[in-house]
Amino acid sequence: MTRPTTAFSGPELCAKSARDVIDLLRKGEVTTDDLITASMARMEQVEPVVNAVVTPCPDRARAATPAKDSALAGLPIGIKDLNAVEGVRTTFGTEGMADHVPSASDPLVLRLEERGGVVLGKTNTPEMGAGANTFNAIFGATRNPWDTRMNAAGSSGGAAVSLATGELWLSHGSDFGGSLRSPANYCGIVGLRPSPGIAGGSSAHLGFTNGGVDGPMARDVLDCALFLDAMAGFDPVWPISFPAPETSYFETARRDAGKVRIAYTPDLNGFGAVTSEIDTVLRDALDNLRLPDVTVEDHCPDLPRLDEAFRALRCLSFMGSYQVTPERITKHYKDTIKGNLTDARAMTFDDYVQAERDRATIYNTMANFFQTHDVLACPVNGLAPLPVEVEYPTEVAGRPMRDYIDWLQFAFLATVAGLPALSLPVGFTPSGMPVGLQLIGPPRGEGRLLQVAHSLEQALNLSVTLIDPIIR
Repeated sequence: MTRPTTAFSGPELCAKSARDVIDLLRKGEVTTDDLITASMARMEQVEPVVNAVVTPCPDRARAATPAKDSALAGLPIGIKDLNAVEGVRTTFGTEGMADHVPSASDPLVLRLEERGGVVLGKTNTPEMGAGANTFNAIFGATRNPWDTRMNAAGSSGGAAVSLATGELWLSHGSDFGGSLRSPANYCGIVGLRPSPGIAGGSSAHLGFTNGGVDGPMARDVLDCALFLDAMAGFDPVWPISFPAPETSYFETARRDAGKVRIAYTPDLNGFGAVTSEIDTVLRDALDNLRLPDVTVEDHCPDLPRLDEAFRALRCLSFMGSYQVTPERITKHYKDTIKGNLTDARAMTFDDYVQAERDRATIYNTMANFFQTHDVLACPVNGLAPLPVEVEYPTEVAGRPMRDYIDWLQFAFLATVAGLPALSLPVGFTPSGMPVGLQLIGPPRGEGRLLQVAHSLEQALNLSVTLIDPIIR
């Protein structure tokens, strides 16, 4: 006996939220195979233009046997091309690994598959995840669907675009210097950088470092919370792994947020450069949030030596990875990565000790700040997307950028202090490009952060729409 054809068309399925599709899977109204078919059809439509899902694996996905009662119930998902998926080409965006096919999956991938996720493809990333413009020598550039002349940011650019265009319902990202927040901002979707240890951990050889983290990306806040639940939970494979909360992030996010206290800073006390265009969009959104239960004030705590602390943390990560990577791979690295390694070698032990003291000072300052505020709101990036051919801006709002890291300064705080941070779409520039508001929450405060973000999302009446790539 054959199963009746689904009552939903491919485009209808692609437009639905992840939670609605999971509900359909559990009711037996659609199958994973239906979703794979719909997703692959959408990829066929948009991939020639955006280049987001660079290695689809539909045969592997169709062979999966997820349980309907699992967290994701058989939902197809994307995995960034920095995380190994068994039997699927995983390149890290670098020529030395162009033909690499891992024999084992990353622990986070295993967790997501155990919880009903079905990996349908690998999403594009810059080489080794270094850089906030998604391009590499293997797959080329990922383009912004809101204007394909522009970049999609990075390093989780492929993931963000796959969501904005409706190729996937949920897509995995990772973040050190805004690598999932920036693409979420530029592509009009939601991206959450969790606290270290919430969604897995660092690589096996740097298991105790906490600068880079994995995190969920989705089209709206509730789907993002649902995906975080699928990632969360203790596992001894990660030295800094943290237990999942007793109440799921999804359930917490749905609850009434009550009184919300927001502090907004356009520039982190002059630390970050921002154009008037971006500040205007964010202030307009916040003006619309001045409701009885929402207070918004201009305020930012002092954050001394934030730049130095972030750069030291990043140098440690780069050198730690480089030292265990064979020369046959590292010899292909782009100049910006080689520059990062030069910076790392120039650091001294005293520099790293000072950076740890600086981090403690900044953390303590923020912990005190959260005694009187729920979130610190600020830009995700200080300017709108640039043409895809431009690797990074050399100036922002008239301020010269020293290197490709400088323009990402709004990402530094959450990384240095180990705080959760989320990019929430709140408006558009006059040219029609999405603008996200960064919301930084308290230590281990993912649930409250998601709850506040959902409240703001509802207050602003933000709707999820799929983008047919706009070619100009």
